[in-house]
Amino acid sequence: MNTQFWIRWLDSISGNRKSRIQNLKSVGSVAVVVTLAMCWAVAEAQQPGRIPTIGMLYPDAKPGVCPDGFRQGMRELGYVDGKNIVIAFRSGESKPERFREVAADLVRSAPDVIWTHGISTLLAAKQATTTIPIVVGVSRDLVEQGIVSSLARPGGNITGMELRDLEIIGKRLEILKETVPKAASVAVLVDSNDPSHANVTKSIEPEARALNVRLQRVEASAPKAFDKAFSAMMQGRANALLIPENAMFSANRQLILDLAISKRLPAAAGGAHFADAGSLLSYGANVGDVCRRSATVVDKILKGRKPADLPLERAEKFELVVNLKTAKQIGVTIPPTVLARADRVIK
Repeated sequence: MNTQFWIRWLDSISGNRKSRIQNLKSVGSVAVVVTLAMCWAVAEAQQPGRIPTIGMLYPDAKPGVCPDGFRQGMRELGYVDGKNIVIAFRSGESKPERFREVAADLVRSAPDVIWTHGISTLLAAKQATTTIPIVVGVSRDLVEQGIVSSLARPGGNITGMELRDLEIIGKRLEILKETVPKAASVAVLVDSNDPSHANVTKSIEPEARALNVRLQRVEASAPKAFDKAFSAMMQGRANALLIPENAMFSANRQLILDLAISKRLPAAAGGAHFADAGSLLSYGANVGDVCRRSATVVDKILKGRKPADLPLERAEKFELVVNLKTAKQIGVTIPPTVLARADRVIK
């Protein structure tokens, strides 16, 4: 489509000389507009596609089981950091007092999606933004805490995965008692910085009464508090230890379980990564797998879905893992009934 075309077309609809002169001026203007539009279109086509950014906010100095699971899930979906996705990492460095500051810094970088795990960093991210989509890799009781409207329609800018740990911790206590029948006093380790831990002991009191077990609530809000917490367990004559899921506990599970073994305390925790680190038992969802699945939620948001319309996905499979190496170290014989139900036995 050239200038001569426009001249012939305008001449065909103009009968006098004056009109033809005006038409020549019009042709020039049209030609400039068309040329600029074509150049703009070519330039647009030549620009590479914009690479989306995911802001990863995790509470500890090192990423750990959940962030590793999420990154594996992203790779399985074809996302490669630095190629078709950019991952901006932010660590809370195990300092809850800094979580809000770190979350605010991440929001200022304007990522397309924020991914986090654990209730404390989720609350920090929620306070920092109401517009950037937030996907939580694992968390608990989001509806009960008023963080989302419902599981089916979260509303707002938050969605992700529900671990359901507090729903099954009573069952974990039952398995612990079956494994260690003489355990009359069970310490329950809680993180005072984790709002979902506020009612842990209260929620399992019915199971404890039925099992004739006394519960001892022991708080530890940071790794430096573990020694004092275990001293309190010993002073309270605890016979066993129950550990609810928590990001800080997960990151420091080796330290916790080394202390438990040194005190000869049979410990029952959530995900299998605790059993791998030395807990006598673990019963719960596979945290790494749940976090891996959270990548599909991020993928949907990057493709245009709104977090408000994406239902929270809940863990459905719970695994029992028994650590016979730990059993030998602390002098516990695992009943055949427990071994028969185990999904995996560490020898």
